[in-house]
Amino acid sequence: MSLGDLAHVLRQLGSADDPRLLVGPQTFDDAGIVRLDENRALVLTVDFFPPIVDDPRMFGAIAAANSLSDVYAMGGEPLSVLNIAGFPDGFDREVIGEILRGGSDKVQEAGAVLAGGHTIRSDHVFFGMSVTGLIDPRRVVTNAGARPGDLLYLTKPLGMGAASTAIKTEQISPDGIAAAQRQMATLNAAAAAAMNEAGAHACTDITGYGLLGHSRNIALASGVSLVFESERVPIFPESETLARKGVLSGGAKRGREALADLVEISPSVPRWKADLLFDAETSGGLLICVGPEAATLLERAFAAKGVPGVGIGRVEPAGRARLRVV
Repeated sequence: MSLGDLAHVLRQLGSADDPRLLVGPQTFDDAGIVRLDENRALVLTVDFFPPIVDDPRMFGAIAAANSLSDVYAMGGEPLSVLNIAGFPDGFDREVIGEILRGGSDKVQEAGAVLAGGHTIRSDHVFFGMSVTGLIDPRRVVTNAGARPGDLLYLTKPLGMGAASTAIKTEQISPDGIAAAQRQMATLNAAAAAAMNEAGAHACTDITGYGLLGHSRNIALASGVSLVFESERVPIFPESETLARKGVLSGGAKRGREALADLVEISPSVPRWKADLLFDAETSGGLLICVGPEAATLLERAFAAKGVPGVGIGRVEPAGRARLRVV
């Protein structure tokens, strides 16, 4: 669903007045937050998509990592998971088993409990999860807390939309496929732990709406502008070559159209790199906003936990362009 269509639907829901709802859908945050008591709150999210790689077990692992990521983006810890899946009549049961095993592997890695799920008959295969996490309600990291002066850090390279498209069209090397799959299946658990140690002000994970699409939600919810230094944005190695050839997901075109009134891109930024900033990501990294006084602490936490997080920009007071790429 496009950002514009989603915004239209959510506006019709109105604002919930239940005091237990700490984070609802109106700010396009990564997950909902419902208070249990003074010390505990639930983090609630759901996600699923069709196969993006040929290996069924790896597909299950990637889909699970993507679903779990929303809990990490809020600063929470996954608690329990329900599978959501659809398969055509007569679909190979061995393949179904491999998809589910791939997902189960990641749930165990996350320390969560796989409690069941739901399947339907579907013309097309899809798999994902509904995830419930726990968080201290006083330590929720939303997309509405960014402040002017904050620094922006990204924890995974961009380019999975291009890589996934290239996998389907056989335009990427076997080594590239393996590296892309490893990246997409990597949990954001360590990145979230580093973020929590540093006391981040805001965060989102970078998935279907791409870096600029998800950054738009931070900018609007926080009332700020985000500035990205294009040369510092990490790119998955083979995705640059792919993007230069125009091999992208449909997210790049949709992102440019949806964000045209909010984004300003310097003429010095190559077209291929701008495309990757707009393009959809699958199980991408966290975009973390942290005060400059905590940047060193965050970088040390990244290094200690093996997270390839890098600084890619800054937060400024709201301007005409809510997102600038320089």
